[in-house]
Amino acid sequence: MHGLLFQSHLTATLLASILGAVLGPLQIGYHTGNVNAPARIIEEFFNSTWRARHNQSMTDHSLTLLWSLSVSIKDFGALLASLGVKHLAESYGRRNSILIANCLSVAAACIMFASKASGAFEVLILGRLVFGLFCGLVMGLNQLYIQEVSPTNLRGAFATLNQVSLASGILIGVVAGLETTLGTKSNWAMMLSLSLIPALTQYLVLPFCPESPRYFLMNQGEERKAETALLRLRGHAARVSSELEEMKEEAAHTPTRVTVRDFLQKRSYREPILIVLVVNLGSQLSGFNTIINYSTKMFQATFNEAKYLTLGVGVVNVAFTLVAFFFMERAGRRKLLLIGFLSIGVCNFLMTIVDSVLHLVPELRSLQVLLVFCVISAYELGPGPVSWFIAAELFDQPGRPIAMALTSMVNWGGKFVLALVFPPLLKICGAYVYLIFTAVALLAFAVTWLRLPETKGRTFDDIAEEFRGAEGIPLHNSGGFNTFT
Repeated sequence: MHGLLFQSHLTATLLASILGAVLGPLQIGYHTGNVNAPARIIEEFFNSTWRARHNQSMTDHSLTLLWSLSVSIKDFGALLASLGVKHLAESYGRRNSILIANCLSVAAACIMFASKASGAFEVLILGRLVFGLFCGLVMGLNQLYIQEVSPTNLRGAFATLNQVSLASGILIGVVAGLETTLGTKSNWAMMLSLSLIPALTQYLVLPFCPESPRYFLMNQGEERKAETALLRLRGHAARVSSELEEMKEEAAHTPTRVTVRDFLQKRSYREPILIVLVVNLGSQLSGFNTIINYSTKMFQATFNEAKYLTLGVGVVNVAFTLVAFFFMERAGRRKLLLIGFLSIGVCNFLMTIVDSVLHLVPELRSLQVLLVFCVISAYELGPGPVSWFIAAELFDQPGRPIAMALTSMVNWGGKFVLALVFPPLLKICGAYVYLIFTAVALLAFAVTWLRLPETKGRTFDDIAEEFRGAEGIPLHNSGGFNTFT
């Protein structure tokens, strides 16, 4: 990895651009992790608000539904906002769109902070909805920006930093939500507003970073601006010249714009669309999100210190995103996805067995925790980071914004459905709910094995050319990507 960094002439501007961009996922991770441990305290706030209005407590069923809505409304907002990724990215550029979306995060933090003072749980739900709009935009826009400013041989590693930042945010959120820190009756509202720190920091960093050179050249036709941006990012005129020529060559045989209708009808896009749908749905519906959202409640059935086991989930999460970062350019996207999906499938199957006999053999509770940690590890090794950026690599410049909007929509849609239906599904199916996750993971494994080409170290045009040439024919290149190697 160090050799790669040296060869790529890593500049301060490039590093600032990447780190400035990933402050967005840090905020998303924070608001994913911080509602887990203090769930009971916030539920009590809901109950006290209801009692003040109606002189009676909410039923357990109503409280469960309201809490599920509160957790999942963020993902619903993200699903809605995904529709705006293409318009923002093409109208205002990648970097400026990230800064525009960041306004929603600032507004959401202020609304959530006000919920306790206003004595209305609806304000908290509204704040999470507004934050969800930010999530849906920024996860698509970020990958567009990072992929387009990064050198080819570091594109995957830098895209993985999005997931590293997200996982770090989850861990910080879990820590902030503990009763020993800010997850208390008096401090939980302040805890929800701390995402203002990275949001405001982003406004201090990103405005001084260049816009995507590919956007300048291929969307705006501004060659001089593209060259200036590239020179700031690469620092060497020779590299700028060759990269600019490569972009011009790609621009010569791609349309400047693609409508949603064109995107869905174009034959060379069909296979990439199938891959993106299955990889992203496989990633979101394979059980990882239930652990992140509900791990404290899952562990409470067997462990007294469930909140600290949730903290362990956060630590493992960060550790394996870092493993993915270092291996992304060595092992490649395909191999990490295959290992990840297969491992998730096996772990979920074993979780079904363990949960089914836990009441008979309580000693197996430690194995349950180990399996939860294994699911986290497998997810972050491949499906987690790769699912968010693989669409940006499989599509050409005009199709990329719509592909990232699709990625965002499928990811957040999957998260929303799972967050909403998992609690009632767990009550209905019990331990067998994990068999659903097993089936999804194995389906994603099969499609990845049969259809996904390796994109490591390849230019955008090279990858797009493979699909253009295939025109619906199953892909088999000379590298033989239908293997683990």
